[in-house]
Amino acid sequence: MDISYDDFIRTTDKERHWPAVNYFWKKLEDNGDIYPEKYKGYYCSGCEDFLTERELVDGKCIYHNLEPELVEEENYFFRLSKYQDKLLKIIEKGEVKIFPESRKNEALNLIKAGLKDISFSRSVKNLPWGIPVPGDNSQVIYVWADALVNYISALGYGDKNPDKFEKYWPADIHVIGKDNLKFHALYWPAMLMSAGLSLPKEIYVHGFVTSGGQKMSKSLGNVVDPFEMIQKYGSEALRYYLLREISAYEDGDFTEEKLKNLYQGDLANGLGNFLARVLTMALKMEINARLKTESSVAEKIKETSKIIEEKMSDLKFNEALAAIWELISFGDNYINKNEPWKISDSKQKEKIIFNLIAILEGAAEFLAPFLPKTSKKILANIEKSENIIKVYRGENLFPRI
Repeated sequence: MDISYDDFIRTTDKERHWPAVNYFWKKLEDNGDIYPEKYKGYYCSGCEDFLTERELVDGKCIYHNLEPELVEEENYFFRLSKYQDKLLKIIEKGEVKIFPESRKNEALNLIKAGLKDISFSRSVKNLPWGIPVPGDNSQVIYVWADALVNYISALGYGDKNPDKFEKYWPADIHVIGKDNLKFHALYWPAMLMSAGLSLPKEIYVHGFVTSGGQKMSKSLGNVVDPFEMIQKYGSEALRYYLLREISAYEDGDFTEEKLKNLYQGDLANGLGNFLARVLTMALKMEINARLKTESSVAEKIKETSKIIEEKMSDLKFNEALAAIWELISFGDNYINKNEPWKISDSKQKEKIIFNLIAILEGAAEFLAPFLPKTSKKILANIEKSENIIKVYRGENLFPRI
């Protein structure tokens, strides 16, 4: 998928993560928010969380279709209920922005229904792995009380050198699946308030990627192997499908047939064909780089930039990409309208080609965050100096399959 990262950390990291979790736990403890109590409840192994009866449908977890196990043991609890009013105020006022709005309302409804204190540890008899509770080796820290701290343990929280933590925290945005809303919108902000730390600014909640209209499941045999899709269609095509075809906020469906149609329609016949048309007409020409872009073309590029900026502020990747493809369509229509191959006046033809290169270059630059390799390949065909623009015929972006 050509995804890069600056750092990689696991919750099994005993050098960076475990000390941070211990430090964080003691902060909660010092604030009077950790206490021992016997507990009996329904535990879903898929969610790794205790569920209330209102979170069950026909006695099963709505996300994993599993009947939770009735568990009774003595654990350490976190005083989530203490932060109920604060959480309500913070989310209602948008101090932590949760979007889409439907997920914000879901979080608010959970709070208004009443928050109970939550189990923050498990007995080692039932859960032999995990980070031991400080001062009590008979208990291990509950997985979400441990995993959420990973956001800040990666930044050196609790370390002697806090520079990275002070630079990057609070997070600008958490990107989460809809089944993780409760942990990020309720548990995590309450934990941070207890520890005296700043809250993340935004929480973006996305849906699931389904397969053939159903949740991916090994038992159903509908799990899609992304490596197989990349082998057949390339990483850029798969990136495009997931960003364009899948809704930014709701569940989206994946099928190979849809990927193939999108590849042939939008990528090969759309972007690839527009690139080939422009390069073919501009090849062997030396175009004056100081020409002025036609007003209608300049306005369309500016309008596209504005739309993309607006859509990306709400992480509506699919709508941002739709705007780029509108620009590509505008370019195709510009060719059909002006028919440069019929023009004998070299100066007039040069102006038309100059405008087409401006459209192509604009589309390529807009595509950079979405299809980085494709963007670079397009721009590599255009050589600009102070006075002259030349184009070269590079490789076919999306060969027909």
